[in-house]
Formats: sequence, structure tokens, C-alpha cells
Amino acid sequence: MRYDRTVRLDTDFATAVARTRDALAEQGFGILTEIDVTATLKAKLDHDMEDYVILGACNPPLAHRALETDRSMGLLLPCNVIVRRDGDDTVVQALDPNTMVALTELDALRPVAEEATRRLDAALASLTSADEKG
Repeated sequence: MRYDRTVRLDTDFATAVARTRDALAEQGFGILTEIDVTATLKAKLDHDMEDYVILGACNPPLAHRALETDRSMGLLLPCNVIVRRDGDDTVVQALDPNTMVALTELDALRPVAEEATRRLDAALASLTSADEKG
């Protein structure tokens, strides 16, 4: 089972991060956290790796609906969006919200997962359409 929704962009890393933030905001997601994995691994382990950031995105109405269904759902909320370099491309990936339904088998989460998927897909699609215009 695939658990990600992914797009590849032909743009530099910093631009991709900024555009991803904007695209998520347009779909009602705020960024609550940002983890610079590259800098953290360098500082803590003296390990060099490609540009890699984790954006903790949250759509409060969707999160609320999921948590009202099951308080443990905070473990599975599709909040992490990663932006990373992969060769000459920048990859943007989000957790597929349908993973919540598949793992929990709670049909009550299906409408939340469907709306979250629609919003994330719209955000990702706007990145690729902007990349084609770019």
C-alpha cells in the first residue's frame, strides 16, 4: 500500500519550500512546525545529507473532526509534508490521508480523509502547475 502523495518539481529547494507553504495555506493548512532535518543531522551526528525539511501542516477543522471520531487519531493525522532534494529535482510528499482509514478501519474517518485528500491533492497540483509555468 502506498502511503504518500508525491510530486516532483524542477525548481530549487528554497523556492519549493516557499511554494509548498503557500500552496498548503491556500488549502487551509497552517504550518505549526518546521524541522530542518539536514541541519539537525549535521549538528547532532555530523552527517551530511541532501536538503530535507519536514513541515508540520495542520488543517484545524479536519483535525478536529478526526479527533472527535477517535482521540488516538493524533498519531495518524496527515500532518507531515516533506520537501527534499532528489538529484536535480525537489520532491514534495504528504502522507496519504486514506492511511487513517486503512489502518484504523474506522469508516467514520472516510469523509475526513476524502476532504483532506482533496485539499492536499489541490495543493500538490498547484505546485506542479506553477512548475510548468515557471
